[in-house]
Amino acid sequence: MGIQERKEREGERRRQQIIVAARRVFSVKGFNKATMEDIAGEAELSPGTIYLYFKNKDELYASLSLRILQYLLIRLQHVNSEKIETSEKRYKALIRAMFDVYEFDPLILINMFNLQTNETLKTLTPELLSEIKMLSCKSIEEIAIIFKQEDNGKILSEYNPSLLAEIFWSLFSGVVLFQESKKSVLGEEKVYLKKTLETAFKIFRIGIKDATLLQQ
Repeated sequence: MGIQERKEREGERRRQQIIVAARRVFSVKGFNKATMEDIAGEAELSPGTIYLYFKNKDELYASLSLRILQYLLIRLQHVNSEKIETSEKRYKALIRAMFDVYEFDPLILINMFNLQTNETLKTLTPELLSEIKMLSCKSIEEIAIIFKQEDNGKILSEYNPSLLAEIFWSLFSGVVLFQESKKSVLGEEKVYLKKTLETAFKIFRIGIKDATLLQQ
């Protein structure tokens, strides 16, 4: 292993060390109260070292989204790589994938949804913003492929698959964020996220099928 490769590996290891520490700090203190000094302390590094890898807290916060987006894309690609014979089963596989993504890291998923609805994106480096956009777009494309596939020559729906994918993603993110707000804003202790999502996905599926029948 050459000196340059060793430095790159060490840099990536240190970067991951900081990200793991940030995730712990954000989970305890929340984004607004957490400081770069808190994260440095959790990572057992100096604040100056943190700034060598991330220019500010917003960039570090956004970097956490990459992990969940990468996992999302992998799960969706897995659904499309399977030979599933009916659209009904493909849709169920899609729903399982979305639940897997939520359970993979609920905190970071919620942070990612919040990130995509505020001004933080405008402060990111072009490289980081480009990667977030690329992973997001590819994930929507994979969902669209699921809606585009045919059953015995019959298309699942006459609607634009990309539009259906965007609506499906909006449904997923909206339910997750609203259920989270019931805990933090409304103070409700019991939140039935899975049941709510299952109902929302079922209604969405029924709506697609009914709309398709009306167009025939």
